[in-house]
Amino acid sequence: MAAHDSTAGADASTEEKFRPRRSVLYMPSSNERALEKAKTIAADGIIFDLEDAVAPDAKPEARDAACAAVQSGEYGRRELTIRVNGIGTEWHEADLAAAAQAGPDAIVVPKVNSAEEVAQLVAAMEAAGAPDHTTLWAMIETPIAILDALPIARASERLTAFVMGTNDLVKELYAEHVPGREPLLPSLHQALLAARAAGIAIIDGVYNDVKDTDGFLAECRQGAQLGFDGKTLIHPGQVEGANTAFAPSEEAVADARGLIEAWEAAGTGVVTHNGKMVENLHVDSARRTLTMAEAIAALGDD
Repeated sequence: MAAHDSTAGADASTEEKFRPRRSVLYMPSSNERALEKAKTIAADGIIFDLEDAVAPDAKPEARDAACAAVQSGEYGRRELTIRVNGIGTEWHEADLAAAAQAGPDAIVVPKVNSAEEVAQLVAAMEAAGAPDHTTLWAMIETPIAILDALPIARASERLTAFVMGTNDLVKELYAEHVPGREPLLPSLHQALLAARAAGIAIIDGVYNDVKDTDGFLAECRQGAQLGFDGKTLIHPGQVEGANTAFAPSEEAVADARGLIEAWEAAGTGVVTHNGKMVENLHVDSARRTLTMAEAIAALGDD
């Protein structure tokens, strides 16, 4: 299994295609109505949650419901994942085995702190019979995970994404939630660097105040500017804003198309587009923009 390169455009292998992850929505697997509603929400991905959103006495039933959901075929083209309970909890082993057998697109594991834990998780997934298409998403939400982000990102080809757990990270750092997330920026950058160096996707953390639309949209814009592939969400009302923020604008798509046309028409020599000199790196970025736009368009209205 080749590692997923979320930044790949023209350089991607024919087997690997860009997959939009602009909006990845947590849904409590113990809530039957929520699971039904998720079939109609325009999120790129769903995380069927067995951890924080599920009370201890409801976890076994939620596990069954999440596995049934990913096998139902009723969620269209959405990327379907299951978040299991963390390593060391009483539910972890049963969650991981059941999720592996259900065969979602990915299994999301909280608080992954080392390359050794990645190896253990992958071994457990394979022992439980996880199909080849089921990958591992590691939640990065502790200081040690930030400091060891690159070894974690490179630990297995089955690890294809980081998911930032910003709430836990703020808690562990004794930091504060503030507009602009200045206390978290060094950690976010560290995780981004590791993900890009390893060629895996990276999804930003949640925004807690579902009523603060302006604050949420500002954080989406910041995440996109930093380089995240998308954002994890806690409310369906956040999906549209994330989808817009993490998608190329019409202007950006038109500019990318014009830049590529100018480059290909010139053949050799110095090329300019809209008054700016064009180099190979600009062409690569433009091709990635078009790849993203085409992949998003292909999702349709599922």
